Amino acid sequence: MSGVRLFHHPAPIGMDGPVIGQVCLYAYFALLALLCGYGFHRYLMVYLYYRHRRNGHRPPGAWGELPAVTVQLPVYNELYVVERLIDAACRLDYPRDKLEIQVLDDSSDETQGICRRKVESWRAQGVDIVYLHRTDRAGYKAGALDHGMKVMKGRFVAVFDADFLPPPDFLMRTIHHFTDERIGMVQTRWGHINREYSLLTRIQSILLDGHFMMEHCARNRSGRFFNFSGTAGIWRREAIETAGGWQHDTLTEDLDLSFRSQLGKWKFVFLPEVETPAELPVEMNGFKSQQHRWVKGSMQTTRKLLWKVLTADVPLYVKAEGFVHLTGNIAYFIIFILSLLMFPVAYFRTTMKVRESAILDLGVFTLATISVCVFYLCSQKEIHGFRRCLKTALYVPLLLSLGIGMCVSNTRAVLEGLLSRHGGEFVRTPKYAIADRRHTFAGKKYKVAMRWMVPALELLLGLGFAGIVAYSAAHEMYGAIPFQALFMIGFFYVSFLSFHQGRVASK
Repeated sequence: MSGVRLFHHPAPIGMDGPVIGQVCLYAYFALLALLCGYGFHRYLMVYLYYRHRRNGHRPPGAWGELPAVTVQLPVYNELYVVERLIDAACRLDYPRDKLEIQVLDDSSDETQGICRRKVESWRAQGVDIVYLHRTDRAGYKAGALDHGMKVMKGRFVAVFDADFLPPPDFLMRTIHHFTDERIGMVQTRWGHINREYSLLTRIQSILLDGHFMMEHCARNRSGRFFNFSGTAGIWRREAIETAGGWQHDTLTEDLDLSFRSQLGKWKFVFLPEVETPAELPVEMNGFKSQQHRWVKGSMQTTRKLLWKVLTADVPLYVKAEGFVHLTGNIAYFIIFILSLLMFPVAYFRTTMKVRESAILDLGVFTLATISVCVFYLCSQKEIHGFRRCLKTALYVPLLLSLGIGMCVSNTRAVLEGLLSRHGGEFVRTPKYAIADRRHTFAGKKYKVAMRWMVPALELLLGLGFAGIVAYSAAHEMYGAIPFQALFMIGFFYVSFLSFHQGRVASK
């Protein structure tokens, strides 16, 4: 309630200031209110998680005879990681007469030869593994998965991206959930091979842990929709087919299929206790390309399915969460506009003599920080215990800053997703088989081409916010400085890594 009172506090603005000042300030306050709403949603996720914490999923029974399973490995130019992926898939603990592995290779480089040699080696050891190569990449990953489904043997299909290492017991810990004929998909939690590699990977790991542990668990266990994460999950073939199959009119074929399948009354299961390790992007431009694809694809899926969700025969709370789930990335656009508004707002606060409204920034800073703290500290405690939970508190300001710093790149993705008529190119995230600091990505292939305009704008915004912080200090608007400093640090951090790591990757 205090946020609402603060929002209405600067009433004199309409009487004393110029029209443009009134517009800027009220637009600024409105955007802050929206951001407070997203902060409240994090509290809701934490509440739902703990309310339904004990509603974990147990298999209703066990298969008398294990069903046939196909494991699909979609790869594209994965020179550094494809061998370990194939090895891990072939070492899955499952009867060999019930297991088929498909290497779905769209590669155009020497990855083809590596895959063929690996497939031949494992076939010689009695593993039912096939190599399927396409030359046109039609439909990208969704097209490759659909191509494999047309010839696969299994009744169930597990999917692992190139940067994942499925544990040997993955299938035995997931397959028995499908003894319930209503279950269409089982998703496991992502782990992180290279969590401690750098500050960037540590922050990414915390972000993903929160997404999986808090959001996936809360949504799934409270009866709301959640999504297959594109990898580290297993599907009932019938659930894919009855939902319309893999479609490539969005860049997030996983999110698209998930909502279509759940609208078709299939039930999903999330297993946080089953961890499937993966490699995090180690350089900023690769991370940006991954986030751009996810954000753009989610907006394309929003445009495609939001109306169907809102008009579906499901409870109101499912529709409400589906709306937030699909539209959540619009927050990047809000943050970007808010960033631009901060420049005139700092000026009009002094000229219109409403400097006291800067206390609103401190309130939003506190609300945002506390909500992020609660959300991510709880996820770290549930996964790693109390000690890691305390350590995570040190990273909360950097979590906020990274999200702000990414708003330029991701705003572009939001607009492209809402306005584009087609899915667009599926830009892969580079994987370099980097597990610790003894390894480097310098000189390796698959670097992401840096878009100079985006980091240049990020740097310009960082410099601008340094000026805003100095201006606020000079005019004694101290309440606004912590909030403004988050923006300054975020833009400087993202732009610096984009320029520096882009230069290193190109050597």
